[in-house]
Amino acid sequence: MALTKAQYDTIKRNYEERQTRNMRLLMQRREQVYSRLPEYQQLDASVGATSVAHARLLLEGDTGALAELKQQLAETSARRRALLIQAGFSPDYLEPIYDCPDCQDTGYINGKKCHCFRQQEITLLYEQSGIQEMIARENFDTLSTAYYQGEDLQRFEKAVSISHKFVDEFKKNYQNLLFYGTVGTGKSFLSGCIARELLSQGLAVIYFSACGLFETLARYSFDTKSKETLYNLYKDLYNSDLVIIDDLGTEVTNNFVTSQLFSLLNERHLRQRATIISTNLNLEELRDRYSDRIFSRITSNYSLCKLSGQDIRMYKKRFSGK
Repeated sequence: MALTKAQYDTIKRNYEERQTRNMRLLMQRREQVYSRLPEYQQLDASVGATSVAHARLLLEGDTGALAELKQQLAETSARRRALLIQAGFSPDYLEPIYDCPDCQDTGYINGKKCHCFRQQEITLLYEQSGIQEMIARENFDTLSTAYYQGEDLQRFEKAVSISHKFVDEFKKNYQNLLFYGTVGTGKSFLSGCIARELLSQGLAVIYFSACGLFETLARYSFDTKSKETLYNLYKDLYNSDLVIIDDLGTEVTNNFVTSQLFSLLNERHLRQRATIISTNLNLEELRDRYSDRIFSRITSNYSLCKLSGQDIRMYKKRFSGK
């Protein structure tokens, strides 16, 4: 599935907006430093004059001019850093600012698309805007145990610990997670927490509700004109760093769904690519609803996190109404 020109232009415009925003922020920082540290501004101004003077010496045959220039610039740089630190600024306060330091907000590294560009592609191609809304409100910073008690609290705290470990070891160890249990107990929330952390590390994350995933696969599978599109969809689903399937069991389950689910889980396992599944089904219902080989694949290769307790979303809604 290729980007349309409009989609490509949207991504390029996003990079231009990033560059403009960060340049403006850097200029504001520089003005702030200059107003508080006139000496810093003088040192900045001296760099150009020093470089020009030594360039003349070099042209006149002074072989030591270049080494002397490097030494003076290093001393000036050290003095500027010291001034920033003494004034309470970080030493890199006036360094260039980038949303993505890897590509410096260009979208490309050595002529190849940066991971941040790929994630924007994924967002546009597979209608992933929902994940951005989810991680804005559902992340480890907003996590609370206030709605749990007793055994429910123990289960949630264990699931949180496993989620942190999943993120911490993601680049070192292949792992998968199954969050299962009653409605509204934090399964999707923890998936969002993990997604946000991995996205911030520049990893490619694809998020689908179960209904959305199988509807998308069906749309491309039964459209004879979409073979190339289907190939690219499968390629992304099989190769992305993490796939999240939310609310498995809410879709209409049939032979097509079962075969597609097994294909996805099996292929990602063979490629050692992580998957997170959340479902309101218990293990017995999961086994009965899907094939034995799907149940075996999940129970053999996934860390199982059971969550229980009251429906937190309903509780919050009632509480806000009062």
